[in-house]
Order: sequence, then structure tokens, then C-alpha cells
Amino acid sequence: MPDRASDPGLLRLADAVLQPGFTGTTAPDWVRRRIAGGLGSVLLFARNTTGPAQTAALTAQLRAENPDVIVAVDEEGGDVTRLEAATGSSYPGNLALGTIDDEELTRAVARSVGRDLAAAGITLDYAPDADVNSNPRNPVIGVRSFGGDTALVARHTAAWVRGLHEGGAAACAKHFPGHGDTSVDSHHGLPVVDAGWEELAEVALPPFRAAVDAGARAVMTAHLLLPALDPDHPATASRRVLTGLLREELGFDGLVVTDAVEMAAVADRYGVSGAAVRALAAGADLVCVGNRGGDRVMEELRSAVAAAVAEGVLAEERLAEAADRVARFAAWSRKLQADALATAGPADGTEPADTAGGTGGTGGTGGAGRSDRAVGLEAARRALRVRTGGAAVTAPPAGAPHVAEFSPAATVAVDAFTRWGVAGRLAEVLPGTTSQVLTAADADHGPGLDTGTGTGTGDRVAAAAAGRPLVLVVRDAHRHAWMRDALLDLVGRRPDAVVVEMGLPGLPPCGAVHVATHGAARVCGEAAVEAVLAHLRGRP
Repeated sequence: MPDRASDPGLLRLADAVLQPGFTGTTAPDWVRRRIAGGLGSVLLFARNTTGPAQTAALTAQLRAENPDVIVAVDEEGGDVTRLEAATGSSYPGNLALGTIDDEELTRAVARSVGRDLAAAGITLDYAPDADVNSNPRNPVIGVRSFGGDTALVARHTAAWVRGLHEGGAAACAKHFPGHGDTSVDSHHGLPVVDAGWEELAEVALPPFRAAVDAGARAVMTAHLLLPALDPDHPATASRRVLTGLLREELGFDGLVVTDAVEMAAVADRYGVSGAAVRALAAGADLVCVGNRGGDRVMEELRSAVAAAVAEGVLAEERLAEAADRVARFAAWSRKLQADALATAGPADGTEPADTAGGTGGTGGTGGAGRSDRAVGLEAARRALRVRTGGAAVTAPPAGAPHVAEFSPAATVAVDAFTRWGVAGRLAEVLPGTTSQVLTAADADHGPGLDTGTGTGTGDRVAAAAAGRPLVLVVRDAHRHAWMRDALLDLVGRRPDAVVVEMGLPGLPPCGAVHVATHGAARVCGEAAVEAVLAHLRGRP
């Protein structure tokens, strides 16, 4: 009797529910071969994209093997961008949009993101982040959330879904059932959320309901443990969460996608293959493999899925149901994109002739010719919160400034080389600007920040900025003791300093001028530079 695990039909079903990443800016032979053989989806990272034309050529390569293959990406805007990792995003992220609280502007920003993705041939965007950031010390969500108020997050989640669909890309609300009240990054460990059912229903779930009501046909799971719902299995591997709560309680019949199964929260417990099998058995339809993509890994995964069916661990009907949902979603998302491209007129993804045009108003419903850069920069400007009149009321010293940027370690969700900050832009408009980047390791050098010995972080920054304007750029300073201490020490030495907070503003404003951008996208930096220049040049 032939081995059931090697049945070609079963292996094809396994291929249909897997989504690998890969290396390179062209499609590797193994990816093209597997797509032709039934692979349902691929995931792009910053390493796969160098610009709009190259990305479009890459997706065309993939679709030459199967026109309906799902091509996915994490393009949230703000800190999480794959298409613009080298430059920083043209769009502010969720916290900036939630701070403005203009749903039509959120919709217009998402529409522009959707147009960029549609023009590049990308059909599925792992956005919006629908998490309610109820824990300000959350190490992985933060500015990726619209905020800490459930009703606000729900409104803007719905607006983002509608706008992205209008632009031609399918939305995926994440991370179900809510990653906002966590203190552990699931890339590195298993977060445990101790909220009871009532709190979960009142705080975390409404944005996901709003996303589904707005038309979202995909939801991404969270790798976290909710003892009130299932004390034994992380949400991604929990039938109570995925089938009981999401399918039966919320009535969701769309595509359920896992967060990357190589993340420590599930991989340390089950192994990558074990996490994939358990997620499918629990009710997931598409398994994201992410950075563990590769021909050998894919072979191991498809074999593990097929073996699980042969051994009775995973019902073949459940696997077939998942593969069918992937196929139906693929067809729907391709039609969504084709319809949007057919009606959009001139593409928006190119550099506009006049980036100053069309930046007034609230964004409205936009139009086919609306500049992406214009709506993104408009939103970044409107998200700024500038506090003036600190301890120092005298004018800053003359001359070009010195910029000290305090850089925390990036989470895995944010590409390590994604550009952020204000130093580069300030140097362009104020020749002679100097800068330094400081990390937690730098703060450990020398006997201290305020010893006066010339060896501590504060001493080095103060010496470099002597007699010149000082700009201090931080990111989530409230979460990093080394950064908070350095900031407060330097503001004590230089009360005329300008402080730019590009993360979640969790500390009281300090410095002569305090600029909160609510995100570190490129356009957030550009808007911050405008505010810094206004202060340095003495304008209100």
C-alpha cells in the first residue's frame, strides 16, 4: 500500500497553505517551481525590493507561474515598511493617524498605500495593526497601534481597511485576538495576557469586529497565551481561539493567516513544523514561514503537514478547507486589484511634480491623481505636537546644530536598516550640521553621564555641541532607562536643547522645545525638521 504522506494530491494541498519568504530581488528557481506546483503564496521582505519597477518585475515573475498566487508584504507605513526600508516610509504609521483622529485622512493614507502595492503587483498587505496599545511599555506594538483607546482604534482600523481596498490591496487585521497588552515581544518569547473574557471583549476585540464589518477578509493570529480562553495553547495553535472565538463567536469566514511560525513564542514550544501543523488543526488557513523560507525548509514543512494528515493528527478535510479558502481569497484579491487599477487612472506611486500641492484639508476621499507623498507628509505634519516655553526662553546659540540620536535596538518587525531620525535632513538644509548616533552600549562606556570626567555619554554629547544648538532625538525614551537618563542629564546641562521624540511619548515634555512626531517614518522626520528649523530661525 503506498505511503499516504507521499500522495501527490496531499502534498499539493500542503503547498497551497504555506507562505514562505525567500532571498533575492528575482524569483529563485525553487520558488517558481513550487508556485507552478501549487504553492499558494509568498511573502516579500525589504531584501526583495529595491524600487517600484524592480518589485513589479519580481511579482510578474511570480505570476508567470500562477496568475492567482498571493503576494504578501508587511507595509504598515511608519516604522514597518518593506518597500521603503532604505529611505523610510512616505506615510506616517498608525499612532500618528490616531493622534490626528481624522478617519478620512486615515482612509486616504491607506488608499495611497494600496495604490503603491497594487502598482507593484502585491495583493495582500499585513495591515492594519488592530491592536489596542493598552500597555505603554509594550516592546513590539507601540507606535504601530492607533492608540490606547478601543473606540478610536476600531474607527481607524475600519477606515484603513476601506482605504486599502479602494487602493487595490487586500487588508489583513492583526494580531488576533490582540497584542496590545503585552510586555514580551513574541519574536523572542511567549507573552501571557492575563485579561479575563470581559476585558478582552471590551478592549481588544472591537477593532477586529470593526475590520470585518469594513470588509476585511483576512485576519492574522497572535503568538500569545490567553489563560482565560485557553491555558494550554498560544492563540495561533488554539482551536478555542481560532475556531471558537474568531469563527463561531465573531462569525469570521475569511482567511486566517498565522504570524511567522519561526517566532520563538511558538517555535520554541512546538518547532517550526509542529507550530504549522497545530495552527492548521486549530483553524488557520495560511501558514506564514517568513524568514525561514528556503527549498529545504519548504520540503520539511510540506512533508510534516502531509504526514500529520496521514497520521490522523490533522484532518484532511481541515487541510482541504484551508486550501480552498486560500484559493478563494487569491481570486478575490486579484479581482480587487484589477478593478482598482482599471478605475484609478494615472498611477500615484511616482514622485509628484509638486509635493507641496494638495496638502491642505483633511485628505477627503482623494482621487486617482492624488499625490502619495502629499497625503503622507500632510498627515505627518498634522500629527506633530510641539510644546514650547520650557525652562530656557532665550534664543538658541547661533550656527548649525549638533544632533544626538539615541537609537534603541530595533524589533524584528522593523527592518534593522530602516532609516529614521532628523540628522540627515537637517544637514541638507543647514550645512555644517553634525551628528552622532548613540546606543545602549555607548551609555555603558565611562563612569557615568554626569561625572564631569569627559568620558560619559552626556559629556561627549555636550562637548560636541558646545556653543551650538543641540537637538536630542529619542525613540520610546520612557521604555529605555539608559536613553531616559541620558536625555534628562543633557536637558539639565542644556535647557535650551530641542527634544524630538519619535516613538511613543511616555515622558513629560522637556527641553526648550519638545516635538512629538508619534512615529519614525521618513515623513515624520521631515515634519519634525520643519518644526526644529522654525525654532532655530526664531519663527513662531
